[in-house]
Amino acid sequence: MQEYINSLYGIEPTQRIFEITKSYLHHEMTRGSKEQNIKRIRIHDLRHSHVSLLIEMGFSAVAIADRVGHESIDITYRYAHLFPTRQTEIADKLNVERGA
Repeated sequence: MQEYINSLYGIEPTQRIFEITKSYLHHEMTRGSKEQNIKRIRIHDLRHSHVSLLIEMGFSAVAIADRVGHESIDITYRYAHLFPTRQTEIADKLNVERGA
């Protein structure tokens, strides 16, 4: 977070970093879920959805951990059940290499 704050040009200690407040976002999540007649999720759940989407898109655990700021890749591996198995792909490529 500090790295992001430092990247902002001329921000004063009393200025907002983000244009919207947490309460506004909370209100909009509630309004949207009621409008769509779906269960309301927590704001933090959007982060989990983002990580899940990045996994589905094929990004590595290292790249995802770097993007979302996990202190350790072990945190990203808590999503291990979402990473596709690569064992068959590995075996197939090894078979191609040996000429099978």
